[in-house]
Amino acid sequence: MAHFAKLDENNIVTQVITFSNDEVNANGGDLSIEAENFVAARHPGTWKQTSYNNNFRKQYCGIGFTYDSVKNKFIASNSYASWSLDENDDWKAPVEEPTEEQCNYTYNNEPFKYIWAKWDEDLQKWTSLHGDDSVYQWDGTSWSPIN
Repeated sequence: MAHFAKLDENNIVTQVITFSNDEVNANGGDLSIEAENFVAARHPGTWKQTSYNNNFRKQYCGIGFTYDSVKNKFIASNSYASWSLDENDDWKAPVEEPTEEQCNYTYNNEPFKYIWAKWDEDLQKWTSLHGDDSVYQWDGTSWSPIN
């Protein structure tokens, strides 16, 4: 299956649909203007092909992604105001996410792991549950309890 993303006037993805590979190949092939026009003739709008297997245009897109026409790639939507795009056009938090190794700890002489690390925009830190159900924050180098 070939996947196509519908773009609004700001190059934001509003819909993703599929066509058979045979139809795309018969109408210019992958990444062709002819294939985009073929899709637009059936579904009015501006369309760009996206790769379900991430083989081109950086990644498979979803609704809310942006198509960057200069870089010819889809960029994921940003969930947090404090995050910025890195050199690979991936969103990064101002504090690096803890690695799996950094999530391991000992509690009552038992091995545990901080679980479900998630970004807290208000704290500007990663937070996670501790073994006693308290919440801890990651500052980029260590975990500490949230008071």
